[in-house]
Amino acid sequence: MRAIAYQAPHAITETPGLTEVDLPPPIATGHDLVVRVKAVSVNPVDTKIRTRVAAEDGGWKVLGWDAAGVVEAVGPDVTLFQPGDEVFYAGDLTRPGTNAEWHAVDERIVGPKPKSLDFAAAAALPLTAITAWEMLFDRLDVARPVAGAANAILIIGGAGGVGSIAIQLARALTGLTVIATASRPETQAWVKDLGAHHVLDHSQPLAAQVAALGLGQPAFVFSTTNTDDHYDQIVELIAPHGRFGLIDDPKDLSALPLKRKSLSLHWEFMFSRSLFATPDMIRQHELLAEVSRLIDSGTLRTTLSDTFGPISAETLKRAHALIESGKAKGKIVLTGF
Repeated sequence: MRAIAYQAPHAITETPGLTEVDLPPPIATGHDLVVRVKAVSVNPVDTKIRTRVAAEDGGWKVLGWDAAGVVEAVGPDVTLFQPGDEVFYAGDLTRPGTNAEWHAVDERIVGPKPKSLDFAAAAALPLTAITAWEMLFDRLDVARPVAGAANAILIIGGAGGVGSIAIQLARALTGLTVIATASRPETQAWVKDLGAHHVLDHSQPLAAQVAALGLGQPAFVFSTTNTDDHYDQIVELIAPHGRFGLIDDPKDLSALPLKRKSLSLHWEFMFSRSLFATPDMIRQHELLAEVSRLIDSGTLRTTLSDTFGPISAETLKRAHALIESGKAKGKIVLTGF
């Protein structure tokens, strides 16, 4: 089968880099589905792994952790899907990625593709939807109020893939006032259109901007990017006993500044369930099924912003470069080979 892969960690401008290769197709065993990949989206995790992780034993490393496609074969223990089903999912860091014609994935982290979306629009959603859902409802527990705080959430990086779906989930499923950040006119318009009540500029100090809204100190802060740059401001603007969550990789994050306000710190890594084969792995299947239902009911919408054409070394390089520029909004999708 055709796949896009690499051997050594590299910058996206380096050669050799991402390359089209011919690899053996996967075989369905256990709870596995073999999916014919119809579309993939590109995430920051793809770029991070490309620059840090080498292929094993002179082989090839296939990236890609978002896909939508059609089930071609099922393992003997599969009960949730059958051949011909249309699915979407975010994959597993411990296995080859989705930038290939066929892909093997455990059914317990796969959801039924929304019927109202084509494969490209569906591929934009899984990784970011799982991340945002788990952060809002499992980590920050936004349904549990913080006494004395404004019933509000600040989402830093609202125009990114995770921020774009987090805004929608918070608006649709909670009573929170949603404050999101974006720094360019086009991303500010995008965030507002997704439903943010207020849009702030994260290129300027955030605490004063939040205070100027007159809402009080928000109970929750969800930082999706550049937490290093905003950490002091987050500690200043959040309410005492507030809950702060992040998903990026600060170079140095001390929890000590959180002590004075008794703030809690929450990490979200959506691959934890598959990485450790946790007993509740099937929760991600259930979560994606609910996202699919919310899409088909018109409650949520896809966060697809750009389609770069077929899956190839060149289109993937272009997508990686745009993500690394920090100027992407929503999700970038590639379709077919």
